Amino acid sequence: MSNKSKKFLVPGITAVVMVFIVILAKLDILNNYYQTILMTICINVIMSASLNIVNGYMGEFSCGHGGFMAVGAYVSSLLSLIFFCPGNSITGHALLPPGSAVFLFPVVILLGGFASMIVSLLVAIPSFKTRDDYLAIVTIATNFIITTSLNNIPIVGESRGLMGMKSTLSQMNNIVDLPWSLIWGMIFAALTVYAIHRIMTSTLGQGISAIRYDEISAEIMSVNTNKMKLIAFTFSSGLAGVAGGLFAHMLGFINPASFGIMKSTESLVMVYLGGMGSLSGSVLSAFIFTILLELLRPAQIFKWVIIPLMLILIMQFRPEGIMGTRELPQVFPKLKKLFPVNLNIVRRTESSDTGGSL
Repeated sequence: MSNKSKKFLVPGITAVVMVFIVILAKLDILNNYYQTILMTICINVIMSASLNIVNGYMGEFSCGHGGFMAVGAYVSSLLSLIFFCPGNSITGHALLPPGSAVFLFPVVILLGGFASMIVSLLVAIPSFKTRDDYLAIVTIATNFIITTSLNNIPIVGESRGLMGMKSTLSQMNNIVDLPWSLIWGMIFAALTVYAIHRIMTSTLGQGISAIRYDEISAEIMSVNTNKMKLIAFTFSSGLAGVAGGLFAHMLGFINPASFGIMKSTESLVMVYLGGMGSLSGSVLSAFIFTILLELLRPAQIFKWVIIPLMLILIMQFRPEGIMGTRELPQVFPKLKKLFPVNLNIVRRTESSDTGGSL
């Protein structure tokens, strides 16, 4: 197989799998319940992989990912209602032809992610003067500030919440009857994994990873650590905003309580379950965690005791997570032909694990 063929093999397989899932959904072999589970997995993949950029690859400790998810959810929901939903509670009419949602829906989701990036800038610039426990406290406080603010903004329904986003999906179904929520969830999840893989195997990614192992040495080697932190944190927060937009349209209703500290805890559990600094681990943990939540649904409120307990047990008995800092090609060497691993990052990881230096 030529190198050019290998380059398109994984995207091709991913596209075929996605088309197959859409066909199953269209034939009602995958009913609404299973579609919701798959959609939730896609959202959790984005949340886990994005938080892993900061907590895993960069080695900082952010605990407020749910807050940035809330920003993306509310901004994209407001834009969706204003642009595509006739009779909405904000403008009373749609500013654009409702059918244009088929083409402009991803733009709305991306604008929600961009809003999360802007908010994260306000947090990142002052907070990166601190590290470790202090950064965790700052991000937890940010999560509370965002949710408390949303509780007191009338245009978004205050504590009552915001609803009506399902109307956008209905407008899209009127044009072409497809499971649009699932389709865009899979597309954004695949693009997130691809984008993070490309970034973390690039020179920029090596600079971000260098901060984790030795920030002082990284600065000596001419790495602009403040710039790396800013890029990693804002990109991570932007992806959380994208996940929030998808989450809002999947449910059709959101309120500030949906994005409290427990939502941030879910993201932390997935990151540490999969392995800090492992993109493959983030994807795997998103699958495991989502299925586990469904199995725990009969436990009702007690599952919110079990989830934090999982985080404690992971930290105690397997702090490196399922994959550690490894990727699939390092666990299964034959996959290196399909998923090339940046050897510089691998060597740095091995050096850190054995007590070496950069």
